[in-house]
Amino acid sequence: SHDPYSMKDDILYHFNLGTSTHDLPAMFGDVKFVCVGGSPWRMKSFTEYIAKELGLSEPNAEFPNICEGTDRYAMYKVGPVLSVSHGMGIPSISIMLHELIKLLYHAHCTDVTVVRIGTSGGIGLKPGIVVVTKQSVDSVFQPRLEQIILGKPVVRSTELDAELAEELLQCGKDLAEFETVIGNTMCTLDFYEGQARLDGAFCSYSEEDKQSYLVEAYAAGVRNIEMESSVFAAMCKLSNLRAAVVCVTLLDRLKGDQLTSSHDILNSYQQRPQVLVGHYIKKKLNAYKKS
Repeated sequence: SHDPYSMKDDILYHFNLGTSTHDLPAMFGDVKFVCVGGSPWRMKSFTEYIAKELGLSEPNAEFPNICEGTDRYAMYKVGPVLSVSHGMGIPSISIMLHELIKLLYHAHCTDVTVVRIGTSGGIGLKPGIVVVTKQSVDSVFQPRLEQIILGKPVVRSTELDAELAEELLQCGKDLAEFETVIGNTMCTLDFYEGQARLDGAFCSYSEEDKQSYLVEAYAAGVRNIEMESSVFAAMCKLSNLRAAVVCVTLLDRLKGDQLTSSHDILNSYQQRPQVLVGHYIKKKLNAYKKS
């Protein structure tokens, strides 16, 4: 089969980077942790946070966006930590991951851990709980991603690194600042009808239908719903990258569809995955130093 890595020049189009225009090993060779999340603004704030936590930040340091010249994705780096935004939904994160995986390969990175930090709707959990994903499942609660390639369905496993999930859960317990749980995450193709919401532009089912579907999801071990974890898990597994998904719940979907909490409360919830993953990275880097 065709080897995409045999190209002389590789243009990572949506990052505005390339092997002939940038020295990727010099720029990225020391990366050990990649954190990805939907919003460019959130990934910048994560970089500022992790820089402080790792003691790598000058006062008033500015972190430039490495993907300058394109507004598709934003990318920031501090020490061994790379932060990249991925937008909303499977197609957007999939495009980003293809180019990220090639970037890590071209930069000769080794021992890389990739974590998605995000937001989600909870099922039967009170808002603000952090869910570490055990399995990413589809809309019928199966741990798989079905993609159409050359017109044919291709099914890929969405298995995540169980040891990494346990380590992250333990970090949550060590911090003891908020509740952290392990559960399955349902990955959907849509925010409204795909997640059984009643408040979209159209809705062809009743409140009872919605409740019974979400109760069924809960019985299958699903604790939260988002729109990126399946392809994230599948592509990291294909690339032999250790991967985890850490999402905070912004509401309990059994109780409603709209995000009614105040802006400040939602903001403080969104910082929780950052704090958890920041703690994990710090712990790992301290262990590296000691060894």
